[in-house]
Amino acid sequence: MEILYQIKEGCKYRDKLSKKTLRSTIYTMNNILIIGAGRSATALIKYILEQATKNNWFITVADANPELAKSKVGDHPQARAIWLDVSKPNDRKDIISRVDIVVSLLPAHMHLLVARDCIKLKKHLVTASYVSREMYRLGDEARDASLIFMGEMGLDPGIDHMSAMQKIDEIKAKGGNITAFRSYAGGLIAPESDDNPWHYKFTWNPRNVVLAGQGTAQYLENGKHKYIPYARLFKKYHLVDVPAVGVYEAYANRDSLLYRSVYGLDGIPNILRATLRHQGFCAAWNALIKIGLTDGSYPIHDCDKLTYHEWMDAYMESGNGSVKERVANFLNVSSDSDVMEKLEWLGLFRKKKIKIKQATPALILENLLLDKWQLSPEDKDMIIMQHEFEYELKDKKYQLTSSMTLKGENAVDTGMAKLVGLPLGIFVKLMVEGKISTTGVNIPVMREVYEPVLKELEEYGVVFKEYLKEIE
Repeated sequence: MEILYQIKEGCKYRDKLSKKTLRSTIYTMNNILIIGAGRSATALIKYILEQATKNNWFITVADANPELAKSKVGDHPQARAIWLDVSKPNDRKDIISRVDIVVSLLPAHMHLLVARDCIKLKKHLVTASYVSREMYRLGDEARDASLIFMGEMGLDPGIDHMSAMQKIDEIKAKGGNITAFRSYAGGLIAPESDDNPWHYKFTWNPRNVVLAGQGTAQYLENGKHKYIPYARLFKKYHLVDVPAVGVYEAYANRDSLLYRSVYGLDGIPNILRATLRHQGFCAAWNALIKIGLTDGSYPIHDCDKLTYHEWMDAYMESGNGSVKERVANFLNVSSDSDVMEKLEWLGLFRKKKIKIKQATPALILENLLLDKWQLSPEDKDMIIMQHEFEYELKDKKYQLTSSMTLKGENAVDTGMAKLVGLPLGIFVKLMVEGKISTTGVNIPVMREVYEPVLKELEEYGVVFKEYLKEIE
């Protein structure tokens, strides 16, 4: 008689597994749980399902929206889609207890719940999110239990670590002394789908885009620490030339010093990690910050009764002129400037109701942008990643630029989903094949990880082109 392990009441799925098969998949490392079926999960689930067919894996995709999970799994005979509310400890532990490897695509703050369960239940864990200090504190317990906890296994963080470490190790192997490292990445819209004045659309978590840069950015320049508070961040951008693609604006990430030791670059005088945007974006985003629209610390009372026009008026001092003119004066730009064109295109001066109750300014802005920056079904996104190394070798100085560009196929099969999901999937395959020996809590900077992952990613178009020149 065929059985299924029990899931929360109300869940519906068709896939069945015999007792004998279920026992065998539990005690071999090929029973895989993916938690989260959102926009970043598409390529991961597709890859894992292909491997399931080839290698007799069994896949469970769990999400608070079981229909969304089902849409990603389809009718695959070796997979099921289930409901899971991660905040419910008993349900979470029950599901995790029945698998070998957990891949978490949850919001970063929820990984720790899953990680603690994985420690207790002796399950391996892989995520694409930044590894928090709390997660690192689980390192000894994970290592003692011979568990692999791999974080930052996506695009940025993820492919950035692996591609950078590969070049750093190569330069060091030939005796080079690295004096500068700058790393840039951007999830952008492809030129053929660029149809708005911001030259931008959402390809990843909209909330993270709205809150990007909050805090103080820090990096090293000529041996000196540099700090840029959020209020000045989008005014302090610089231009970056991406070979064969174009020139982009780059603003500093929050903490460029975080990976200095991890990359083996202690003592390096120049290190910077930054985000790329199309030219003109930073000045317009700085205007939103200056007005106060990215603030998530307080609610706008009765905002559901306000229009966007009234909302903007509330931020300006009373005086002569239209709201738009007063905003332009406040920003010290002309009413027909590029910045004002972008703000007007968003609809900030329209007499249209906001229709959200007790929302913060950041949430109102996010809701507006969700509509304005939404990908059309056939839109293509474009991922750019570029590393710049300066190093000394045999009394000469060199600059090595390593650059990668990849476009998505449409609004579902995005480049972002591909480059977040594929590294996760490839790493899971390496684990199942027994090719990963490093236990504890780690990020992918070791050769046993980056060499095979980057090699397979090349089959999917993730190719870094190199440009080397001698400098004075």
